[in-house]
Amino acid sequence: MKSISYRELKKSEISESLFANFNRYQNVKKCWRKENGEWILKDIAFTEQWSSDEYKVLIECLQNTVKTGGTVFGAFSDNVLVGFASIESQLWGSQKEYIQLSSIHTSYECRGMGIGKKLFSLASTKAKEMGAKKLYISAHSSEESQAFYKALGCVEALEYNKKLVDEEPYDCQLEYRLLI
Repeated sequence: MKSISYRELKKSEISESLFANFNRYQNVKKCWRKENGEWILKDIAFTEQWSSDEYKVLIECLQNTVKTGGTVFGAFSDNVLVGFASIESQLWGSQKEYIQLSSIHTSYECRGMGIGKKLFSLASTKAKEMGAKKLYISAHSSEESQAFYKALGCVEALEYNKKLVDEEPYDCQLEYRLLI
């Protein structure tokens, strides 16, 4: 694979053709669940493979992110999208210190190459520029996803976003303190 380039995406670029070669596949074996105040790794197995309908919803969400002042980053190899991340524009929380990292994904065949880590770094830098002190992540509870976030220094969020918890009750609510 050639070198990876990264850049902010314009709303007009976020389309079905952008995701034509993107592979959101994950074979999940274990997931984290909070039971009686303790985090437990449980045998919960399923395969996640986004459908064309899920990509259509994703495209609408990412376009809305840009339209409302947020940012979407793309990672490209030979002009083909291999990763993306998005942050929303609204500061929230009791101290107005959180900005949501609403998505971060690397195409299946490109995982383990540092793309996600670089996208996370770009999102963190942008969030600081927008006045945030913490990234908020409603993150997939799979063992692999949680290992990724933990390796970056994410911890359980001090404040939970009720709307996001209601939308995805099995997600792990995480935060990442932005170094000022």
